[in-house]
Amino acid sequence: MAWLTGPFEAAFVQRALWSGVLVSLICALTGTWVVLRGMTFLGDAMSHGMLPGVALASLHGGNLLVGAAVSAGVMACGVTLLGRVPRLSQDTGIGLLFVGMLSLGVIVVSRSQSFAVDLTGFLFGDVLAVRERDVAHLAVALVITVAVSALGHRSFLALAFDERKAHTLGLRPRLAHGALLGLVTLAIVTSFHVVGTLLVFGLLIAPPAAALPWARRVPAVMAGAAVCGTGATFTGLLLSWHLGTAAGATIAAVAVLFFFVSLGAAGLRDRLRIRARGRVRVRVREETTPHLPADLRKERETSA
Repeated sequence: MAWLTGPFEAAFVQRALWSGVLVSLICALTGTWVVLRGMTFLGDAMSHGMLPGVALASLHGGNLLVGAAVSAGVMACGVTLLGRVPRLSQDTGIGLLFVGMLSLGVIVVSRSQSFAVDLTGFLFGDVLAVRERDVAHLAVALVITVAVSALGHRSFLALAFDERKAHTLGLRPRLAHGALLGLVTLAIVTSFHVVGTLLVFGLLIAPPAAALPWARRVPAVMAGAAVCGTGATFTGLLLSWHLGTAAGATIAAVAVLFFFVSLGAAGLRDRLRIRARGRVRVRVREETTPHLPADLRKERETSA
């Protein structure tokens, strides 16, 4: 039992756990819509498109959170504007912005003497160095995310499954898409300086994708994603403590591992259901045609 609870007796590991749980809850709410809407590539682009703002803020001694927010805002506006250009697919516009912003960020960071350290911190963060102020910021971000998700649930639901129907119902899909971009931006900006873009993106995509095969309603997917993300945070911190690995990267790896385990279990469940249905059909045929000879029944089952 000491192996399981010992690491969390340290105050800094407790703060890391709380911050990871808050990030997991934020990403569970936002990431569910990202997965259902098919915006995974956008989430990846947004998480790495913040690099120019972070790099400029770091180079000039500014606030990293402000720099990330400005850069993410530019990225979101760019995605919206390019999405209205005729004959240009949304993926193409996102890809161009992704490469352009990431390249610009690397160019800016390369001017610094600590290029490798800054880039590593940007990708992986330092979840074990979380302060109480950071946990408070994440708590505020969670409250905002819950409020926006609750108010926009109907619009987000219609947008995720049929944008034209959302327009017909008067749900203003463009506004809903903008609000969804805002949620993604909020999740990434408020979390990256604590846990890095890798962990944010991992918790944004992997837990909802893992919960999707086991739920039929959006709230159930969100709940499953929250459980999966929280479990990945706890397990990742535990493994990181005992194995001496990077905490953020370990949490992200565990979240992805949970997805593959869920995918394999769902596939096994589906195969068992198919076999069970086949047995029920055979039993029904036998009960409804008892007068047929055994060899004729067997031939009929084979042909069916």
